[in-house]
Amino acid sequence: MSRVRSVAIIGAGAMGCLFAARLSEAGADVTVVDVDEDRLAALAAQGIAFTDDGGSRTVRVRAARAVDVPGPVDLVILFTKAMHSAGALASVAHLRRFRPIALTLQNGIGNAELLADAFDAARVLMGTAVIPADLTDARSVSTSGFASLQIGTFDGTDRDHFAAVADLLARARFAVHRHPQVAVAMWEKLAFNAALNAVGMICQVTNAGIDNQPGRRIASAVVDETASVAAAKGLALDRDAVLAQIDAALREHGGHKASMLQDREARRRSEIEAINGAIAAEGGRAGVPTPVCDTLSDLVRIIEASIGLA
Repeated sequence: MSRVRSVAIIGAGAMGCLFAARLSEAGADVTVVDVDEDRLAALAAQGIAFTDDGGSRTVRVRAARAVDVPGPVDLVILFTKAMHSAGALASVAHLRRFRPIALTLQNGIGNAELLADAFDAARVLMGTAVIPADLTDARSVSTSGFASLQIGTFDGTDRDHFAAVADLLARARFAVHRHPQVAVAMWEKLAFNAALNAVGMICQVTNAGIDNQPGRRIASAVVDETASVAAAKGLALDRDAVLAQIDAALREHGGHKASMLQDREARRRSEIEAINGAIAAEGGRAGVPTPVCDTLSDLVRIIEASIGLA
């Protein structure tokens, strides 16, 4: 098994910076790629201010625009917002010649297909990351508690490169689980995100603000709708496991702000179309009603339009 040594992380948000810090600490040569010149300058000059259960420290990484990453690169990890995935992948098309492994752990669905089109589909990994992460400024990220990853190959076959990536992630203190049906894991993560993100954004509350009877009732309804849509696609979700994850997030990470709430506060467009909106769209194609996801999606769209983000 050859080791993964050079990593390009596309997207310098909370998850991108978290992974960059931990992979760098594990010995990888990490380059963070973004379009925000101010953020890149801060990261290049000062590194990532990283806080986790091990304490606070500064982790040095490379930071560059896509055009300034010459390669070679062993692993490309896509961590942009879903609506920026296609553009981000186009910007690193020149890295394809190095035949890197490509990994997406993004929210929503559809990103793995874009990776497979941009790179070698046989070298694409996809999965989910259940990790609370908060970006407090251009270079400061914090996390605590669980850091669980469910990963599988895009084409469903056993690939040698999976072991190399899993080894790096394990050295970076992530709990890596190989999922035999990774599409199921991704839909379960979709249900988790859909249950909490939109409500947090609409109501402008942290997880603690959803930890009540109305919040849990909405969350359960979203999980039920997602499971019904997934079933129509031949995917059997573990409803109880998703609800247990939601319960853990509400109890153990009450202060966490959902990414959509962070987007609202920063006046950025959210990933609603790749999360609740995607569930509703897939439900429409399958003939499965999704009234709660429809309503949450429309409320987010109204809010975004009201602040000029439509």
